[in-house]
Amino acid sequence: MTGTVNKPITRAIMLQTLCAPCFNYCRYCLLSWNGRIIGAPWDRSAAYANRFYDWVRETRPELKFDFSFGSSMEHPELIEAIDFMNSIDSVMGKFLQLDGMKMRTDDELEALYSSLAAHGVQSVDFTFYGTEAYHDRFAARKGDYDLMIRSIRFALAAGIAVIADIPLTGDNIGMVEALIEELRGAGCTDIRFRIPHGEGRGVLIEPIRLKKHDFDALSDELKTHLNRSAFRTEGEWLALAESGELKTEENRTLLISLTEKNIERIEKMPFEELISETEALDETHYNAFPSFAELLKTYGDRNGERLFSYRDLFHFYRKRYALEHGVKVYDVTDERQSGSRRY
Repeated sequence: MTGTVNKPITRAIMLQTLCAPCFNYCRYCLLSWNGRIIGAPWDRSAAYANRFYDWVRETRPELKFDFSFGSSMEHPELIEAIDFMNSIDSVMGKFLQLDGMKMRTDDELEALYSSLAAHGVQSVDFTFYGTEAYHDRFAARKGDYDLMIRSIRFALAAGIAVIADIPLTGDNIGMVEALIEELRGAGCTDIRFRIPHGEGRGVLIEPIRLKKHDFDALSDELKTHLNRSAFRTEGEWLALAESGELKTEENRTLLISLTEKNIERIEKMPFEELISETEALDETHYNAFPSFAELLKTYGDRNGERLFSYRDLFHFYRKRYALEHGVKVYDVTDERQSGSRRY
């Protein structure tokens, strides 16, 4: 049986343009960055975002509206971009994910973070794949680890809160104790573990996906950095489904990605029509598959040791189902293009 019982409620719209380069080529990049910019130009996208924001505020005030850019925050006029984000109440005016930035000297970093703080940035996030040598290989750039450690120090000195994000794999699990010691030495205390997703180039992570017994070998203190209720084995997700405690995704955020190819068409569309079109993409995709609970019953490995988030395991099963049943449907989870995130 395919199809969802209820349509999720659209709660938010995320408008984006992937108009900035990334200086890393990470092994599991969500955006499958290949060195080619696909986003619509910044000025044109920002002008459109401003009109969309005004329309949402006046016509659909129940919706949260955000505008963002990528594939990194290396915008040529970053401070001006942050000021614009703040003018339209976008989260990116306050919080920045700062992976893949270009190399900077200490003087340049001090100037950057002082400016970010002065223009309203309150917190920043860095992703560490392991200790220095491993991280630099994973990110495909020598010196990236050192750049981020130095960035942490200058961000904290400027009064900006810092989050260090560590995607756990079978490869790096033995490094996390040493990595956390180094992060704390740089002054970072907000350290969070997660299990990396299988989207984009994340499919390459599958052979080293973390197993429960490897995670269980960590000390009790280290385990507290991972929200285990959000990352479970297939058997644990299956048990939730069988007990009736598995929550369904009743809400969604629409992602509208402005590209060089689609911006002219999108600019001409009524906003309500664009929202309806994106909602239809979401519903067509999910209605092509059984529910997560049904897929768990079909594919779930009760004794499996691999750890997944709800979204990631559902994505993993839908890919398997599509191969077995010849399902061909627009992928709303590809974050280079318009789609959705259910929750």
